[in-house]
Amino acid sequence: MAPAQSSSSQHSDWLVGNPTRVQQWAALWIGSAGLQILGLQPILLGALYSEKRVNFDELAMIATAEFITIALGSVIAGMLLSTRHLRTKSAVLLAALAVLNYAVSYATTPNELLILRSVAGLLEGGTVAISIELIARSHHAERLGGFFILLQTLAQCLLAALLALWVVPAMGSSGGFHVLAAVFALSLIVAYFVPSEYGDLPKQPSNMDGVLTVRAILALLALFTFWLFIGALWAFLEPLGARYGIEARSVGLLVSTGLAFQVLGVLCATWIDRRLDYRLAIVACSLVAMSAAAILAANPSLQMFWIAVLAITFVWMFIAPYHIGLAVAADSSRSSALLVPAAQILGAAMGPIAASLFITNDDVGIVPVFGMGALLCSLALFGTFLLFSRRRAITV
Repeated sequence: MAPAQSSSSQHSDWLVGNPTRVQQWAALWIGSAGLQILGLQPILLGALYSEKRVNFDELAMIATAEFITIALGSVIAGMLLSTRHLRTKSAVLLAALAVLNYAVSYATTPNELLILRSVAGLLEGGTVAISIELIARSHHAERLGGFFILLQTLAQCLLAALLALWVVPAMGSSGGFHVLAAVFALSLIVAYFVPSEYGDLPKQPSNMDGVLTVRAILALLALFTFWLFIGALWAFLEPLGARYGIEARSVGLLVSTGLAFQVLGVLCATWIDRRLDYRLAIVACSLVAMSAAAILAANPSLQMFWIAVLAITFVWMFIAPYHIGLAVAADSSRSSALLVPAAQILGAAMGPIAASLFITNDDVGIVPVFGMGALLCSLALFGTFLLFSRRRAITV
């Protein structure tokens, strides 16, 4: 693809450049491949635990470390690396991830596993930045973000079924990580179709926007606190079900069904696209999530437990493209949009840790209450963002 083009040659869908459909999907797949671990962690790390290669505390540490390094890697790549030579950078990241995932089978200690997964997280964050940089250059960032989330979620569902039903039972955790390594290796073919470069985002000398503005910080904090709720609830879902007398098998089936509802949520968001204002979408999703959390805090029946959790899984992915829209609205330079995955992933990683601070005597009943508090914080931050944006508009 050619470097930055003149404004006269730009396509109406893009701030800069004009990638083909094949190039768009290739760039979106690079980040989707990097985020496969988010859906496969329970299976792969659970297999490591079952094989006694790690204990529970070590498992939690490895999972959290990889989440945090993915967020860190996406920030470093998005802020410091150029968007040139993208095919080469994509190929290097994918090849390194293939090696790191294959090397997991040779790790003999929990510390070695921790190092491997932490380094893998940094590189996975780099792949995410390649996708998000493309999305940030689109005039329809919410729609392209929806396609990105849909692609990664569908792939996670298919790989999760493959690993859970056939690979891990037959070949253990090593087989699971070998499959993930193969996904990265095969994705090297896709790297060839990634745009060679994106071109620089248009500079606006009079623009007062940026990552370090009040509006951008409020928007990113609103995302972070929403995902605190998601991370906390998802991590404690099985013990929460046990507290209400719901069998682990039923919760496991609910998780599988929830993945389908995640796909449904992002499909609906992509279909609706810009016909629904991001402000209305965020408020409505937050209220639905808060109602579901209230149900989970009120000693629900099995049926109500299912309804609440499925509502949350639907909202979880439905709101994600509109979070990108929020970041774009907060910062027209689109620098803040590059930090959306980091805010989401970091929030999901910190959610279980934050919720655990309020748990006493192993009673997880406080988790939905914590989730409601996180959602209230998210709504308050979002409301402050809207008020600040309105005041700024009046001033300007």
